[in-house]
Amino acid sequence: MKQPPKVAKPAKAASRPSVGLPTRDLAQIRAIAAKANVRTSRKRKALLFSGTNATAAAEAMAKELRRDLYRVDLSAVVSKYIGETEKNLERLFAEAGAKDAILFVDEADALFGKRADVKDAHDRYSNLEVNYLLRRMEKYDGLVVLASKPKLTLSMTLQRRFSVYDFPPP
Repeated sequence: MKQPPKVAKPAKAASRPSVGLPTRDLAQIRAIAAKANVRTSRKRKALLFSGTNATAAAEAMAKELRRDLYRVDLSAVVSKYIGETEKNLERLFAEAGAKDAILFVDEADALFGKRADVKDAHDRYSNLEVNYLLRRMEKYDGLVVLASKPKLTLSMTLQRRFSVYDFPPP
């Protein structure tokens, strides 16, 4: 079987110049980073950044923590073949864990929008993939940052798993 393309691309955020975030957002990033350094043994290691500056906030977070930021390419992770998505996710988490990198999933609303009522087999397997991702994020020793558009509505199950921070436009 042919290997899929790379599922994560190092963004090398630690070597970038400062990202253009407002001062209040940078202060919030510093506070979140301080908590993230203390939070290594706690369950909630997944952060959900929402708003128009969410991507810039994730880059600033990696710079603040002096870690590489791995951008997850969802098109390379999600597969139409049953079981392949899970294998791709496992490979992704193993690679990021070996480098102590921060995993960054942009457009997370596309992923969690799939979690729906089961109407057919496609919905069932889609939900299984999201469930696997959530379980794998809980087992991951590093930090996972997800970014979404503003006003993402999360179910109570998802709200318990993420620390949610808003980065509104200036």
